[in-house]
Amino acid sequence: MEIESAAFQAKNQSRTPVGVDISLCGSPPPGEPLIPIDRILVAVDGVQRYVVSRLGRIGRSCDVDDVMQEIRVAVWDGVAKGRYRELPGIPFEAWVQGVCNKICAAHIRRELSHQTLPLLVDFTTTEGSPEVLAVIGFPAVSGSAEDCIDQAWAHSMLDLVHRNVTEETWKLAISSLVGPRRYGPPSPQDRRRWHAVTVVRQTAKTINTALKCHPEPGLGLDGLCRLAASCLPTKVLRRVAQSIVRPGLRGPERSAQMAVLATELGVSERYIAVNIGFARQLYRAAWRVIQHEANVPAV
Repeated sequence: MEIESAAFQAKNQSRTPVGVDISLCGSPPPGEPLIPIDRILVAVDGVQRYVVSRLGRIGRSCDVDDVMQEIRVAVWDGVAKGRYRELPGIPFEAWVQGVCNKICAAHIRRELSHQTLPLLVDFTTTEGSPEVLAVIGFPAVSGSAEDCIDQAWAHSMLDLVHRNVTEETWKLAISSLVGPRRYGPPSPQDRRRWHAVTVVRQTAKTINTALKCHPEPGLGLDGLCRLAASCLPTKVLRRVAQSIVRPGLRGPERSAQMAVLATELGVSERYIAVNIGFARQLYRAAWRVIQHEANVPAV
């Protein structure tokens, strides 16, 4: 009787469902995202006010677009590659906020770690201003050879950047960097200035990368074009330059490639579309530098 009772209890216990904490399960295999793309985009857009607030405290509101792009790519990679795991009681939006916190903190640390913005000040018009010299980190009177070389390099870089952006963009960027800091809600004019700073900074980064490229002798035109596309400063801009700008896609072919890139990068097709013109501008800037380095005729 006791044996039958024990067997009955064991049978009932085996039927009792055992709760397993899903946080202890392994990450899902890479493949189709577990989170709908619409929810990803909404969650990322939801942290923008936080990003604006954090960067505004250090006077870097002009970097909001760059940081938001980093967050979009990081969240998409985390979901698409299986790094995101659903935890009980913690919504997906909270995970996105955590990613946002880390990227914002890293960006702020980078900005505070160096005192200068040497590529973004027009020495030719403001060289004698003590305020501007303090911003860029160069002393008003410098006798060392290293400082002279740095200033000469900055002059050359500024000239290259200036030639590769419109005059209006250049003036807006300079006024944003050297003008008095403004507080309160951003105006449309503020947003235009921030965008101009982003354009100038991204152009400077592109040219700086292109200057570090040393094409091998005999490298063909196609290889030089690929090298120029790889100089762009962000993943989205590089992929747009490589797959849309460089091949010169138009019409239905461009639309099809935009859809492919949007899925690959975790952004909307509209976001891809608005970056095509900027990617083309940066690609041409990189190409001019590399063409000069390789001493090949213009195309």
